[in-house]
Amino acid sequence: MQSPCFNCICCQNSHGEKNPSSKIGIIITCHREFIDAVASSIQPNSQFTNHECLPSCAELFANLQEAHPHYSQTNLADEIRANEYYHLTLSKHVCFDYIGNGLFSYYQQQNMIKSHPIHDSIASSSSAPPPPPPPTHNEPFFNISYKSVSLTTQLLYGGQESDIERKMRKRIMKYMNLSNHDYSMVFTANQSSAFKLLADSYPFESNPNLLTVYDHENEAVEGMIDNAKKKGAKVVSAEFSWPNLRINSRKLRKTLSVKKKQGLFVFPLQSKVTGTRYSYQWMNIAQENGWHVVFEASALGPKDMETLGLSIFQPDFLICNFYKVFGENPSGFCCLFVKNSTISQLNKSSTSLGIIRLVPVDAKSFEHKNDSSSSISSENSVSEFQEIKQVSDQEPKTLFEILNWGNKSNEKTLSTTTTSLECRGLDHADKLGLILTSSRARYLINWLINALTRLQHPHTEDIHHPLVKIYGSKIHFNRGPAVSFNVFDWKGQKIDPTLVQKLADRHNISLSCAFLKHIWFSKMYDDEKNTILESCDGDNYNNNKKKEKMSFGVSVISVSIGMLTNFEDLYKLWSFIARFLDADFVEKEKWRYKALNQTTIEV
Repeated sequence: MQSPCFNCICCQNSHGEKNPSSKIGIIITCHREFIDAVASSIQPNSQFTNHECLPSCAELFANLQEAHPHYSQTNLADEIRANEYYHLTLSKHVCFDYIGNGLFSYYQQQNMIKSHPIHDSIASSSSAPPPPPPPTHNEPFFNISYKSVSLTTQLLYGGQESDIERKMRKRIMKYMNLSNHDYSMVFTANQSSAFKLLADSYPFESNPNLLTVYDHENEAVEGMIDNAKKKGAKVVSAEFSWPNLRINSRKLRKTLSVKKKQGLFVFPLQSKVTGTRYSYQWMNIAQENGWHVVFEASALGPKDMETLGLSIFQPDFLICNFYKVFGENPSGFCCLFVKNSTISQLNKSSTSLGIIRLVPVDAKSFEHKNDSSSSISSENSVSEFQEIKQVSDQEPKTLFEILNWGNKSNEKTLSTTTTSLECRGLDHADKLGLILTSSRARYLINWLINALTRLQHPHTEDIHHPLVKIYGSKIHFNRGPAVSFNVFDWKGQKIDPTLVQKLADRHNISLSCAFLKHIWFSKMYDDEKNTILESCDGDNYNNNKKKEKMSFGVSVISVSIGMLTNFEDLYKLWSFIARFLDADFVEKEKWRYKALNQTTIEV
């Protein structure tokens, strides 16, 4: 069974159909063929009960290419990975815990010396060339410093910018497909800072509602909720229907349509935990009912901002994460974009710590020069351009990490006015484009889901227990590049996700743990509700006497894939998860590391 065309949009346009119902029929057929192709990428109806008897990576990759002939059109991503991110192959470490957009490449970070000998070729599942020579020196860095200024003041007046800030702003606006005629942008220390800044500046006094759409516990959003409550806001969350964890449309539509003073509607286009995608129309419904829309874009795939929906609906606020180098350094910053027509509605007096500036390493004197707003003499005050000297024990480390920035000329001396800024990570996303990156992610994430569900514990007294349970969206053409799941032992008991995460780390695989919440169960799922739900501390819902006052959900493992993820990465994860088919795997791992005088993994 071969997959449909490279991008389903082609199916809609190539037939010249004018009848909308005919187009819908074509799309449905296209999606069904895709699901059949995913199923055929692994031996049909096969189940794997022994981790030592799995098909080889090469065999399964050949099957994937046969099921999805267009996958070969994504080989450019493998070439970029081999040339610019070769540390991923050299380290043999697999990363499934990066959310956001990478600014720079590893090659760029390392100040390449051409005279170095090329390392031995490293076998991979693609036709990509061997990696470049090893690194020698780091390129220049820039520092991050706080600005003690209100969000509104920063948006309206800005202040003196360093050359690197101006160029970074311009590059990111271009990458995000946003015009400075429509939006203004500020750099924030991280995502939590962006949400808190918005909560502190938003006029909840006149627009007293905050409505969020997250199927998982999100630390940054929780910070926003806390700040909004302090200002008297009424906070409501959308609910997600069990078992598919899609938005409970009836309830959300009712909440958005209430004819009262509205407020902020915080909306991601997809869940970064389950990969479930949501309709752009929710932004339209919110705007029609007088809500200000906050669009959180961090979970989107590369170039997803180029889709038609955002250009039509134009949210009032956008928030997006940027990290340094994929697989090397997750530190970075966040960008908060504010629609220019909305700035005047924000409170002008609120000042929150969180707005930052980017300071070139050779421009220490520049920090306090040509900007009259930096003259704060109080010892207890935070200077607008205070340079961060060291990491505080009370602050997250990511606030103070320094980021690499490109230098095409490779000059040793930097200039705040002449040095060019090169963001190869963003350049690579632009080069790959929307269709290639989204198609590659679609093939890979659906293959992983199919492969995980093929792992089954051996039959025990005619009771068949699957090793893995997927939460939310399963095999689907329009799902996002993330999946949440749990691993279960042969008795059907869930293995603690944090334990799976620790064991994965021991095997050079980085996973995330998350907590699904705001789950709505219909009456037909009452029995599952009592057994599945748990508190953040792991207490069972059915046995908890304080259930009315506690937040319950499901702790899960979460995997996110990006434009640099390849098939070998997924195979490594799949073969690791398959090891839990061995009933003694956890105990063996505990004793193994104890024997090596390493820290014992706590169960």
